[in-house]
Amino acid sequence: MGRYTGLFAFALFLAASVVFSFLPPDNAAERSTNSGASDTSATKPKAADAPASTSTQGSGFDFYVLALSWSPTFCDSEAAGRNRDQCGAGKDFAWVVHGLWPQNEKGWPENCPTPEGSRVPERIGQTVMDIMPGMGLIGHQWRKHGSCSGLGMSDYFKLVRQAHDKVRIPDELAEVDTQSRTSPEAIEAAFIRSNPGLTRSAVAVTCDRERVDEVRICLDTSLGFRTCPEVDSRSCRRSEITIPPNR
Repeated sequence: MGRYTGLFAFALFLAASVVFSFLPPDNAAERSTNSGASDTSATKPKAADAPASTSTQGSGFDFYVLALSWSPTFCDSEAAGRNRDQCGAGKDFAWVVHGLWPQNEKGWPENCPTPEGSRVPERIGQTVMDIMPGMGLIGHQWRKHGSCSGLGMSDYFKLVRQAHDKVRIPDELAEVDTQSRTSPEAIEAAFIRSNPGLTRSAVAVTCDRERVDEVRICLDTSLGFRTCPEVDSRSCRRSEITIPPNR
């Protein structure tokens, strides 16, 4: 009898094994398997994070000169007729960006070969037209100076915008309603008061005959103020100059 009981139990075991083989896998087992895959992915070494982007600065020279031109003086010159965007009827620009010039301690590079080409597309020019009015001016500055910055065209004009925004125009020189006379030193002093960190050896005021022409401010490649003896030496030597009104 015991022998039959054992055979019967063995038969039941085989039957249960067959039935179990047709059952779906246990959900807990699936979760365990998926969890294992997830853990493997989580612990898998990741590629190193890309370094944080830094502001584009340019290279291949020592520093920049930001040239801010007094628009009424330019618009009274013979060259004004070629720039109706700046000097046309109803225009009353004050200080505009003449250029952002790569500069060396002695001399400067210009008209450098560049794969960007010489023509500035209008879509790029429009990004600075409010501070650098005229596609002729924009194109000329790119060809002569921007091409030597080591930057692509778009990045160069972004830097022009940043340099412009770095400098605060003195309130008393932002708008001039009536013609006045002052000295180059007084204009320098006004810019120094308005821009902490700017020193006399980092700024030069130039003149066109007896009128103020430009304020030139020296910036390092990070757009911090820095001294520039050669640029400063070309400051206007007149004791007094005229500031034509822009309105």
